[in-house]
Amino acid sequence: MIADLKPYPAYRESGLPWLGSCPNHWSIRRTKILFRERAQKGFPNESLLAATQTKGVVRKEDYGTRTVTASKDLHLLKLVEVGDYVISLRSFQGGIEVAHYRGIISPAYTVLKPQRDAESGYFSYFFKSAQFIQSLSLFVTGIREGQNIDYSRLSRAELPLPPREEQTAIVRYLDWACVRLDRAVRAKRKTIASLHEQKRTIISAAVTRGIGPSVQLKHSGVDWIGEIPASWSVFRIKNVMRAVDRRSASGTEDLLSVRMHHGIVRFSEHFQRPPQARTLVNFKLVEPGQFVVNRMQAGNGLIFCSDHFGLVSPDYSVLDVVADVNKEFLGELMRSRLMRWKFRVESKGLGTGTSGFLRLYDDRLGSVHVALPPRHEQDSIMLELKGKLSGLVDATGRVQREMDLLREYRTRLIADVVTGKLDVREAAAKLPDAAVEPDTALEQEPEELELEEELVEGE
Repeated sequence: MIADLKPYPAYRESGLPWLGSCPNHWSIRRTKILFRERAQKGFPNESLLAATQTKGVVRKEDYGTRTVTASKDLHLLKLVEVGDYVISLRSFQGGIEVAHYRGIISPAYTVLKPQRDAESGYFSYFFKSAQFIQSLSLFVTGIREGQNIDYSRLSRAELPLPPREEQTAIVRYLDWACVRLDRAVRAKRKTIASLHEQKRTIISAAVTRGIGPSVQLKHSGVDWIGEIPASWSVFRIKNVMRAVDRRSASGTEDLLSVRMHHGIVRFSEHFQRPPQARTLVNFKLVEPGQFVVNRMQAGNGLIFCSDHFGLVSPDYSVLDVVADVNKEFLGELMRSRLMRWKFRVESKGLGTGTSGFLRLYDDRLGSVHVALPPRHEQDSIMLELKGKLSGLVDATGRVQREMDLLREYRTRLIADVVTGKLDVREAAAKLPDAAVEPDTALEQEPEELELEEELVEGE
């Protein structure tokens, strides 16, 4: 049913350079005619909301501690009703978000109430389309790091508007198609997670107990470490790595990002519009070969050796290696299950377990014991691991490529349908009544923490 889609019979120029031609019978309307700004305040008892780029506007409680929570002046936050649209601080990157819940949100955000001609839900797809997101660059102002959308200008911008019954058909069809594509993506993601877990199990065993069933063991002398190979020695991390704290005076160096399955990457290679240099002054400098620790995520394994020169958040730890070790081995050891558990135990702050704002401070990190083999054995273990893991690495790459293609196809399909490049009226009419089953599960995208909006206290 997707492959059979065809263009509309007749088109005309829309007058919008970013849109090009549109179906002949579609209208063009100003944003302020289709939406009214909602600026209601004084609802401190409503649920706090968070704007996310993958799930729209959802309840803060569904994201736990993954966003910053407003704790005062709640009467200053803006009311949001179900079906409203929210222009958030990162809408220039991910589009305008639709609200799935009633609640209150940062006063820094613009809340839009759809008028009668825009109530179908069509714009929940249109506002996330690639063409519209690209058009938002026309309305970015120099306020707030040069990345704020000026709604006074956007309100005068023109948008395409299909007839109401056609909007309904578009929503019905895209709901049906996206549910199926999203399920396929989730299946791929679960396969990748399973492959990562297999890989992690093999690596953790190798870097904490060696390779081979006949390894002679001895007690490490540290209860939580237990037995280790007889040739290994126990050190404190402060004797292996040492914290350094050099700061940028200009903020002009490359901003680096610490990502779960990518290690340390250049921010600009993974995200659009890196922050302006003035906001990065006093960030920590990182040299190639130094380790970076996300203090709040050390218990989840966000500890990597950098291949790049650049900057990281002042809240991160930067460590020099001061012992003769294989840095690849050391990194895998730091991310092993045993060490991640110990880092969670040693983290301090608000919250318990893996929740709350817990941080692994440098002094507590340095006091943790670690068991290391002689250098030549570290090298041998890493060489043998590469051979054992090659099949898993290849399989993971293959499934990742399949998942990326599904996501690209979903993005292109939505863009082509909401901009009138493909006609779905006939296909939507053929869908049985039970065909559309919206997927309401709030499943977290991998590493979405780096992309989420935060609740901003009364600005």
